[in-house]
Amino acid sequence: MGTGVNAPELFSAVFCCRLSELAGCEFVPADNLFSALSSQDTMVELSGQLKTLAVSLMKIANDLRWMNSGPLSGLGDISLKALQPGSSIMPGKVNPVVPEAVTMAAAQIMGNDTTVTIAGQSGNFQLNVMLPVIAYNTLQSIELAANSCTALAKTSMADFVVNKTNIEANLARNPILITVLNSEIGYSKAAEIAKRAYVEGRPIIDVAAEMTNIDKVRLQKILDPKNLL
Repeated sequence: MGTGVNAPELFSAVFCCRLSELAGCEFVPADNLFSALSSQDTMVELSGQLKTLAVSLMKIANDLRWMNSGPLSGLGDISLKALQPGSSIMPGKVNPVVPEAVTMAAAQIMGNDTTVTIAGQSGNFQLNVMLPVIAYNTLQSIELAANSCTALAKTSMADFVVNKTNIEANLARNPILITVLNSEIGYSKAAEIAKRAYVEGRPIIDVAAEMTNIDKVRLQKILDPKNLL
């Protein structure tokens, strides 16, 4: 690292060429050695992209955890594959261990990015003494992100089971279905149906059939969830 004043004239080009062969991606000498020496913006940007990936991973992992929650008081939309006993005090309990691990890894990546951000702005003139911590945290983030993507894809997303019966039952009671009836019976009547269905815990279509003159066959067609997509 430096201006290259003490290196052979073609050292940078030859080094980058060899590194490209070993890494399988292209490396080239910096256009401005003084800028590359004094600024670590490239590493800061890379760390920021890893943080963005971590945000997505945490969101996906949490969605899987919520959809898997249950079986009695949670959503129960899906069932993740049971990988290990999850509780030393509650027999039969199984935790979504991979999504939980991914959320922790994502949190670590976000923390690493904060470290890299601080380290990136700590360069003074043409020297940044925090290169070691930038490298350490960035390499750790890359490893965590890669392993998290692989684990989440292979052990959680590839083989979870969709609980169609539970989803259909919840959807049938969801007041959102009444929205498509606005043009048929008006907003006020639709609101009455939605409120009654919610209070009584009944499917929207059953209450709509009782409170309107629309036959159930036509209601099934109108209230088809596909009409809301």
